[in-house]
Amino acid sequence: MTEPAQFKMPQYVIDRVMKKRGRLRVFERFEPRESALVVIDMQEFYVRDVPTAVAIIPNINRMARAFRERGGHVAWVSMVAGEAGRSLWPLYHDAFFTPENAQRHRDNLTRGHPGCALHADLEALPGDIHATKHRFSAFIPGHSDLPRQLDARGIRNVAIVGMLTNFCCETSARDAMMLDYHVAMVSDANAARFEDDHNVGFQTVYQSFGDVVSVDEMLGEILLGAA
Repeated sequence: MTEPAQFKMPQYVIDRVMKKRGRLRVFERFEPRESALVVIDMQEFYVRDVPTAVAIIPNINRMARAFRERGGHVAWVSMVAGEAGRSLWPLYHDAFFTPENAQRHRDNLTRGHPGCALHADLEALPGDIHATKHRFSAFIPGHSDLPRQLDARGIRNVAIVGMLTNFCCETSARDAMMLDYHVAMVSDANAARFEDDHNVGFQTVYQSFGDVVSVDEMLGEILLGAA
């Protein structure tokens, strides 16, 4: 069975960060009531072809249970790329795919299609936040309803998990920080298709957009509250 991809921050990145800000972490604590676990694109269409994405499901479920138990929130964000046979992102489908692959992407990520559903092994609950997006980032106003739902609950801290590390997760982390959320990516609860892609996503975020921590660090050191 595939294990979650391991990650170790390169020393040159750590050295640069220490010279810049003088500390390893930007945010030492997340108040649970103001925090959300943001799970990105863990849908059947994406997950079934990426063994490393299947491998992070137990870690995501573990984090979801802990966030709820401590008074935090869990947000499940799904990509919706099509509606009634039309694309919700024409530029992406027309320019970056063959016509056949564009149709496959659009149709599988249309509400009601089995591919658009969250992976069956995820422990998503009706009382959680359920959001959709039409772009890579979950934090673009006008293309995602996640920020509105987070703001309505007073959430200012986000722990980003899901797939792909270097696409939708990294892009969401960048945009969240620029909207003034406190951001942490969770290294062993993110997945990419290739190790190099996985690693470079974290290296970029860590230098100027947020923290990169493990599941154990998030639950044991950062998200501290009454169990």
